[in-house]
Amino acid sequence: MYDYKEVWKEKIAEALTQALKNSGADSGGAITPAQVTAEVPPNPDMGDIGFPMFGFAKLFRKAPPQIAALLAGQLPGTQALGPYLNVRLDRAETVRGILGALLSGSGSGRGLGRPDTLAGKKIMVEFSSPNTNKPLHLGHLRNDILGESISRILAACGADVRKVCIINDRGIHICKSMLAYKEQGQGKTPESEGVKSDRFVGDWYVAFSKALKEEAAALEEGGLDKKTAEARAPLMLRAQELLRQWESGDSETVALWKTMNEWAVRGMKQTYVRTGVSFDQYYYESQTYLLGKDEVLKGLERGIFFREADGAVAVDLSAEKLDKKILLRGDGTSIYITQDIGTAISRHKDWSFDRLIYVVGSEQQYHFKVLFTLLDKLGFPWAKNLYHLSYGMVNLPEGKMKSREGTVVDADDLIDSLREMALEEIRAKEREEAVGEPEAVAEKVALGALHYFLLQVSAAKDMLFDPKESLSFNGNTGPYLQYMGARISSLLQKALLQKALPQKADLSKANNGNGGEPRYELLSSDAEWELVKTLGGYNDAVASAAANMDPSVLTAYIYELAKAFSRFYHDCPILSAQDAELAQARLALCRGVLLVLQNALELVCIPFLEAM
Repeated sequence: MYDYKEVWKEKIAEALTQALKNSGADSGGAITPAQVTAEVPPNPDMGDIGFPMFGFAKLFRKAPPQIAALLAGQLPGTQALGPYLNVRLDRAETVRGILGALLSGSGSGRGLGRPDTLAGKKIMVEFSSPNTNKPLHLGHLRNDILGESISRILAACGADVRKVCIINDRGIHICKSMLAYKEQGQGKTPESEGVKSDRFVGDWYVAFSKALKEEAAALEEGGLDKKTAEARAPLMLRAQELLRQWESGDSETVALWKTMNEWAVRGMKQTYVRTGVSFDQYYYESQTYLLGKDEVLKGLERGIFFREADGAVAVDLSAEKLDKKILLRGDGTSIYITQDIGTAISRHKDWSFDRLIYVVGSEQQYHFKVLFTLLDKLGFPWAKNLYHLSYGMVNLPEGKMKSREGTVVDADDLIDSLREMALEEIRAKEREEAVGEPEAVAEKVALGALHYFLLQVSAAKDMLFDPKESLSFNGNTGPYLQYMGARISSLLQKALLQKALPQKADLSKANNGNGGEPRYELLSSDAEWELVKTLGGYNDAVASAAANMDPSVLTAYIYELAKAFSRFYHDCPILSAQDAELAQARLALCRGVLLVLQNALELVCIPFLEAM
């Protein structure tokens, strides 16, 4: 895809290199485009791109304003404004470069939305990490869509991406739902009850928690504090015994565990399919929880760790401004971080990644600082390339979710609710016939609303998800962007019916009387120019989203593109343009916007709709 910033970076790098040669200075080699920084001037009257000269002052032994003035005398279309060299782009040339490359699928070897900044890199992304005692909920939805979107963005930048999910299928929380079902289930199944299988398992977890709360309350009345009462409750003691039976390999317990985990995982995978989330490999905690112990013992032998008086193995991380950390208990059993050490090492053996990204909530920031430090101390060079993509809590206006109290918002329930709200809107506007399949369209509108809302803010921030606000067809929302795509699709379809536009495959050779490309130079108004420049910034937006591990960079770009198109649509008649050639050029611009919009929506997991 044609990138006018890169074109000018190359021109300025060449001019700087030549200026250094002419001055006789020893530059140590040619200045490269990567050394040149491009910015957008604060005022359009100052030009279209600004290039600061601060970084070259030492090399030239001149003040930045002098360097800018020197280059301005050599490069047509530029002017020096203090320490900046500002460029006013040739509109006709830039429009032709961007739209010509975009509609022909070519352009300096850079494809649409594929800046190739990560070409050759192997990146593993771990996300979702559900427990098999309950269905996916709203918090998982933020995790899932963040992981899926960033994976797509990294792949668009040329990386070889491997998406992995570790399913937490063991431990006391799993035994809680197992015990409730064992004692009260009476052979019921998801099929017999007509309940989605992961929801069926989750209902037993809630049943356990309610029963435990009642038992603990009775013990509290006898004088125990809340924590002790819960630990001593008969139900909790039976759950702990069930865990011991599982760990010892009791056949009946293992059989029940397998059955209930199969129900939970089957239901989760259905939700993944529904939301457009996929994985290249699943890991299971029951298969990885013993990993890492040998690595810790090796670290002990090498003096990296030490043994305490009670036999526990620990590490002092005070030099790294972290605390002391126990790695093996006194009885030799592992803890969670021991498992994570082993799992990371195992994954690198499975697939020798250049980078591993963990998409995990912000409450685990300290855990990952410790984990990455320990892997580095153990001598794994790839430990420096581990990254915690931290995200904040997401809640509904009703307040904080609590899974054990049954107040968690089930992912499927939320999507169902959004779908019904979207369907009501379609019916209220009497659009059933126009959209063709109202239920299917409403589902896609629901997913667009949900995914855009979850991605439009920086991942690190806590957020409040407002279903009604997310479904608005006006403003900065997913449905608004879907509507924009449907509007352009309708316009292009109408043009085809009116024979004002050739078939899509021949658009780059639209009839201008000479059988060549549209007369792009006719796109000269300010609204057209701003829209074209916005299109030209797409690859940069994708590259920036990848570099910052932040899909909100891309959602912000898509919204700016939609606003620029809206201004263009309002100011510039298309099918009713003053002459056929201008109509052709504007229709070509519409098609370019549609291509970028479709591509960008795919990267942020928003279904594209041709009719709404």
